Amino acid sequence: MTFENSIAFARKMDRNDPLSSYRKKFIIPKHKGKTAVYFVGNSLGLQPKDTKRYINEELEDWGTLAVEGHFNGRRPWMHYHKFSKKALAEIVGAKSIEVVALNQLTVNLHLMMVSFYRPTKERFKIIMEAGAFPSDQYAVESQLNYHKLNVDTALVELKPRLGEHTLRTEDILQSIDAHRNQLALVLLSGVQYYTGQFFDIKKITEVGHRSGALVGFDLAHAVGNVPLQLHKDNVDFAVWCSYKYLNSGPGGIAGIFIHEKHKNDSNIPRFAGWWGHKENVRFQMKKGFIPMQGADGWQLSNVPVLAGAAHLASLKLFEEAGILNLRKKSILLTSYLHSLLNEMDPKGDKFEIITPSNSNDRGCQLSILMKKNGRKVFSGLMKKGIFTDWREPDVIRAAPVPMYNSFEDVYKFAHVLSTLI
Repeated sequence: MTFENSIAFARKMDRNDPLSSYRKKFIIPKHKGKTAVYFVGNSLGLQPKDTKRYINEELEDWGTLAVEGHFNGRRPWMHYHKFSKKALAEIVGAKSIEVVALNQLTVNLHLMMVSFYRPTKERFKIIMEAGAFPSDQYAVESQLNYHKLNVDTALVELKPRLGEHTLRTEDILQSIDAHRNQLALVLLSGVQYYTGQFFDIKKITEVGHRSGALVGFDLAHAVGNVPLQLHKDNVDFAVWCSYKYLNSGPGGIAGIFIHEKHKNDSNIPRFAGWWGHKENVRFQMKKGFIPMQGADGWQLSNVPVLAGAAHLASLKLFEEAGILNLRKKSILLTSYLHSLLNEMDPKGDKFEIITPSNSNDRGCQLSILMKKNGRKVFSGLMKKGIFTDWREPDVIRAAPVPMYNSFEDVYKFAHVLSTLI
């Protein structure tokens, strides 16, 4: 598509956008009385207008039914973890038995490593990207320490080539193969939080398995952002949060994927909890843990219902809009932004887009490395009602989210940025 640098073109794109009505289903912040441009859904998604109703319904059931809300509420709390399964399965490309909403992201990562990182004398290494989000770094380091392994020798961190910002897929695959005799786990992001790079999950999983390792992904920046096919791609496990692209509220309930092939493997260790116990005998309160099949067997406790209600309010919108439709719009939005940025600074004197230029290799985030006055430009954007995200030392992250951002938002952002630089 040929893009035009004009407000008229942006508004024409919005009029022709089949998903434009979803913008009205969200509460968009105001700045000095005007609707802000919110490009920080990669950090915290906006609140769906239905969220308050969903939570209030649970508060009403709690007030009128008290403990009986577990069985007689409009969404009985006893079965709350089941209500999000269909939508989550569609979003991550899984079967319902393979997904469940629970806990928080890093809690889930630790639980998955208990089950899927089982180092031996021969196989003990973990491969991850250098500069992974700190919580992942801390989780992996602490797991290695727990197993009394040397982090320097057991952790393989993948770095871009000199002068590049993102990892080449062939370099990832080559590193996996190079460590194949000692490799226990490949653990990468789905979408890298800093650069916005969308990794080739299928190829990485294939080569990881061929090398004798298990393969897992942190999908914090991928879930609800890019289409995924976790079951088809044969990924062993994945974890994610729900407060970014899934718009489920600050600290919202997280989730996991565990491939169906592991559902009956009794040799997999896990930290067990009551809610993961076989449902039809759970209330017999007997000793001896019998896990539910699939991802449900990794549950520890019952769902925090108020957080779960916010999650359901947003997932309903994903079911209506469809992740593939959202992806189609996302590519257009981000490509439009990419085009305007290139036109603004064609020689790259003032900034560099470090997110891959190929739309298949990125989500909706563009990471803009500022070559001078970066922090000042970021502050200037905020003063103009343009919400973006600053990452030290010099990157502005802008994420036009297809569920609620518009082409006019993209134009306004680019226009203000051009005046600031």
